[in-house]
Amino acid sequence: MKHTATFTLIAILTTSAAFAYTGSELAKKSKITMPEAQKIALKAYEGKIIDQELEKESGGSGLRYSFVIKQGKVSHEVGVDAKDGKILENKVEGPNAD
Repeated sequence: MKHTATFTLIAILTTSAAFAYTGSELAKKSKITMPEAQKIALKAYEGKIIDQELEKESGGSGLRYSFVIKQGKVSHEVGVDAKDGKILENKVEGPNAD
């Protein structure tokens, strides 16, 4: 049942925000799609994605999807490499989030 809820959440997010994320112009350089990256991020930290972007950033391939995932009062930043899907970051979001 848990997997069904996660899949449903991903479907809702990707349907409503398929092209509504920061960095969408970088998508042609990635090998992992936004829906695939969302699924990977939600496996790393379950919750609700409240912010997402594709950005150039050091580490990994240099291109990453960054997600802020909220669970209760805690927000995590999860980074997924846009070329190989590896988790690059999974930590509690600090008070000065970027």
